[in-house]
Amino acid sequence: MKVMQEIVEVSGEGFEGLLGKIITVFCANYIYQGKLVGVNQTCIKLEAASIIYETGPLNGDHRKDAQPFGAKYHYVQFSSVESFGAVK
Repeated sequence: MKVMQEIVEVSGEGFEGLLGKIITVFCANYIYQGKLVGVNQTCIKLEAASIIYETGPLNGDHRKDAQPFGAKYHYVQFSSVESFGAVK
């Protein structure tokens, strides 16, 4: 049986709820970490971002091998994002 349900958009969830926080973004090929400073319909903007080659313990606040990009900002496309979350 198909049932119609009401869809309610909730602001402040997902990436919007993490604005201003240090986050880790797991993508199809790479892992990124940085301060989330921007979100639009196609990508996110990370400040002081690093690419993570080796995580070490995931429940810690430091990554074993994090290489900074060297630029103030780095952008990640939504199309490759698999999961994301705030760092402790």
